[in-house]
Amino acid sequence: MSKKSRKLIRSTPVAGEAEAEVEVEAVVPAAPERTFFFLPDAPPLEVDEHELHGLMKLWRHGRATRSIGQVLQDSYVMLFSVVMIGAMVVSVVLRAQGNMAGCSTDACASGRLLVPTAMVLACFAVALGVARLFGPVLASAAEGFWLMDAPISRRRLLRGRLVLPLLLSFLVAGLGTALVGALSGLAWAQVLAWSCAAALGSAGLVSLAASEQTRERVVVVKVLQAVFAAAALAVLLVVVSVAAGWLPTTFVAVAEPATWLFAGVAAAGLIGMVVLLQLTVARLEEIRRARLVSGGSLVAGMQGAMFALDFGLIRDILVERRMAEKGHVKPTRGRGLGLAALVWRDVERLKRQPSAFLGLGMSLFVPYAVDALRMSQLNPFISGLALVAGLVPFLGSMRVLSRTGGLARTFPFKTAQLRTATMAVPAMLALVWGLAATPAFIGIASTGADRSIISGLSVALVTSLAGLMGAVRWVTAKKVDYQTPMMATSSGALPPGLIFNLFRGLDMVVLITAPLILQLPAYWSLVIGLIVFWALRGSFNMADLQAEQEQAKRELAEAKEGRGEKQKIPRPGR
Repeated sequence: MSKKSRKLIRSTPVAGEAEAEVEVEAVVPAAPERTFFFLPDAPPLEVDEHELHGLMKLWRHGRATRSIGQVLQDSYVMLFSVVMIGAMVVSVVLRAQGNMAGCSTDACASGRLLVPTAMVLACFAVALGVARLFGPVLASAAEGFWLMDAPISRRRLLRGRLVLPLLLSFLVAGLGTALVGALSGLAWAQVLAWSCAAALGSAGLVSLAASEQTRERVVVVKVLQAVFAAAALAVLLVVVSVAAGWLPTTFVAVAEPATWLFAGVAAAGLIGMVVLLQLTVARLEEIRRARLVSGGSLVAGMQGAMFALDFGLIRDILVERRMAEKGHVKPTRGRGLGLAALVWRDVERLKRQPSAFLGLGMSLFVPYAVDALRMSQLNPFISGLALVAGLVPFLGSMRVLSRTGGLARTFPFKTAQLRTATMAVPAMLALVWGLAATPAFIGIASTGADRSIISGLSVALVTSLAGLMGAVRWVTAKKVDYQTPMMATSSGALPPGLIFNLFRGLDMVVLITAPLILQLPAYWSLVIGLIVFWALRGSFNMADLQAEQEQAKRELAEAKEGRGEKQKIPRPGR
């Protein structure tokens, strides 16, 4: 018998043993213990929004290690600076009051009334624009994530968010208008009437923007913003026309009716603010969470830029938001070769963004308004600052190439060539601005001319050059380098370049127009302007010089390797 057969016989069970086996029941596993249960259909617990808001404040501010007194004690230098600057402003205002009191003509009286009026209308337009941009009711991303979806009343949480926008609009508009009115030479009662009208009117318009936000509407706010901006521009036109003697001054030189008119505007603004606030608070539940969070994210981004005092970055954030709302543009084919192609792209942007001409046009009325107020000596400086603000929107290409070094290195041009090309279109606009503003620097007021035609033309061109260089300086300023050694201050350690961010653009205008203010010949300002142009176009850029030096070293090393020949080593003799 084979081994395989013996294994099969052994593995077969015997019949008797099979019958003796007892059937074993299958063991049923025990059921696992339940650890999760669905909540019963019970109403949620009521949450007091006031207590929740207090808890949020405790989380945010409850871990402070210093009291307000300690912070103020450490910031005594800042407080001293504020007091000193305030004293200087008060001194300037009182001196302007004394100088303007000596001008008793109808043109001066109309200018004293119309310039603060234009400031009031401009405050209304700015208040509506800022309120529409941010909300004005907003919430942070964290609050929108876990708080706005909770079963609580949004009204009690959001109604406190209206206090800060209203307070800011009230203070900024009121203080700005009061400063302009005091510098214009208004009486203190008139300054109070104009500033109250600007403050209460701006607060009322912010309440209107909040009411429209609850309905997800922006058409009314946009229309009112355009109307107030156009009205401010029209008032400046009237100022120029009256100063030039083109319009009679009797209908605008009467101060008593204008004072009562603006007192009525202040009362109407107060009533409108109260009524619109009640409507807004009643409809706060209707604001969508996405609308609240979008304003909060914009504020968060701008807070970081404000910490670095980088106003250029703030403008970049606003431009990005506006382009995101626009969605898309129609692509066009470029023209030219080399640097001419970059210049043509800037020309195309003029057609794509016609709204930028509004700011440039408003800056053109500044020298005429300043001349109407008989402040001819400070006209180049003030008009140069206005031109800086008007030319910044036209320097988008320079901004991108200055902040994006990788993109600039893809062009086969040096930094000086790129900046000169991107400066071409704004330079032409500045030249046109200077020619159009020449009558203001000659003197159009009814009291007579201040300069000759040649002198006025040269001052206007120097002012346009100062505005262009200030805008280029503002756009091309470098970021704050936090790797450099810090500077010890009373507020802590600060990088040295952080403070100078406040004065970029302003420094170039002061440097170029200083000889004109000191009544020196205009060619001194022209020479300084050419030196500033040579410096700002990147003619002496250390980074470019180092890169060129390294490139020259590499080319020299490659040339040496190419000229090298193989050296034959003779076989050693035996």
